[in-house]
Amino acid sequence: MRYIIVLVLIFITYSLNAEEWEDQRIFSSGSTNQTLRILSSTDTSFFEPILKSYLVDNPATKIEYLVTGTASLDKIFRNTPEKYDLVISSAMDLQLKLVNDGFAIKIQDSNHPSWAKWRKSLFAFTIEPAAIVINKRAFANQKIPQSRQDLIKALRSRSKFFQNRLGTYDVRKSGLGYLFATQDARTSETYWRLMEVMGGLGTQLYCCSGDMIDDLISGKIAVAYNVLSSYAGARKKVSDEIEIILPADFPTTMMRTAMVSKLAPNVENAKNFMLHLLKTQLKPADKNNYTLPPLLLKPGQQTIILEPALMTYLDKLKRQTFIKEWERAIIQ
Repeated sequence: MRYIIVLVLIFITYSLNAEEWEDQRIFSSGSTNQTLRILSSTDTSFFEPILKSYLVDNPATKIEYLVTGTASLDKIFRNTPEKYDLVISSAMDLQLKLVNDGFAIKIQDSNHPSWAKWRKSLFAFTIEPAAIVINKRAFANQKIPQSRQDLIKALRSRSKFFQNRLGTYDVRKSGLGYLFATQDARTSETYWRLMEVMGGLGTQLYCCSGDMIDDLISGKIAVAYNVLSSYAGARKKVSDEIEIILPADFPTTMMRTAMVSKLAPNVENAKNFMLHLLKTQLKPADKNNYTLPPLLLKPGQQTIILEPALMTYLDKLKRQTFIKEWERAIIQ
């Protein structure tokens, strides 16, 4: 019995220490003497061109690229910040709080726009709107909604058709989904009306944009709300089943951000990678090869701002209140 207990304890310890990554890849251009560990919420396929371009000029470096969801990324890094060199996430609020809590180092980069960095520690490198994405077949011979109000009207007019065929983020589990939801709610009450309508139709809840897009293409769902437009755009290039709509009433646009861990094992290499990333995303050498959208504000375009107000809904009480209200609307 004693030996069985020991084995059980070993198994439990291993289970607690092992992370379940969505993806885990090693990039290397030859012999290496140091490893750069990047903890990221960005799909490997989107980030791979940047990783490979860095290795061209830094062949002695090996990059371990680890992908997980935005909420779990924050928890993993907070528990073991000494294990990772860079942290990359689309959840701007969680990233800002990491910097505010002292987890990042400062990097001098006079070329980066002031609006795209905070405390010289958190750097934005993409601009990506949230989108309403639809299955085109589901709207054959129907008017395509161009705003949230249009979507509400479309759902109400064909409620039986859309029953159990809608999707959005589970904001309880997705850091990016929570960011989009709170920003939407701050902007207009239309968001809550839309959530109530979607909730009444049995909306499916998802962890991430990729899964929503998969189900849209297959026809399992007909509409997905607040999908990352960059991910949808990449899939639309290979599948014409979907249509991407940037809401005309008010766009919710986020910036993907990166920071270097204060306890980074390879801090100088991490700084160099950060500068390479920012330079690449400000002026991509070949837009066809770089799949991440650049850091480029179009005329009249606005984005979620890197500022302390972003952390408002991370307050424990405010988060609990928001989640309860969201659950009442979407889970009926």
